[in-house]
Amino acid sequence: MGISTALLFVFVDILGLSVPIATLLTAEASTLLRFLVNHYWVFGLRNPTIRNCIHYHIANAGAFALWWVTANALTLLGLHYLLAGVVAVACSTLFSLSTNFFWIWRKRHPHS
Repeated sequence: MGISTALLFVFVDILGLSVPIATLLTAEASTLLRFLVNHYWVFGLRNPTIRNCIHYHIANAGAFALWWVTANALTLLGLHYLLAGVVAVACSTLFSLSTNFFWIWRKRHPHS
C-alpha cells in the first residue's frame, strides 16, 4: 500500500499525469511487484517467466471480477454493502490463493 501510494504521488504530483492514467500505471506496477514478491519470496523460485506473469494478471483480473460480482450481488440480495464487501474480499482472496498455488506456481512433475 505504501509503494502504490508513493507511485501514485510520483505519477500525479511529480510527473503531472492525469489521475486515470496514474492509477492505471500504479495498478500495473503494483501487480508486477506483487508477482515478483510471490515468485521469489512466497514460492522461493528464481527466473520469473512471462507465462507466469500473464497467468498472474489473468488470476488478478478474475479475483477482481469475483470481488465485484460478489459484493454487488450480495448487496442486491439485501446484505449491507460493507458486510457484502468483506464477504467479497474473502471470496476473492480464496480465489487468488487457489490460482497462485494450484495454477500459476503449482509444482510440475515430469511425466514418466
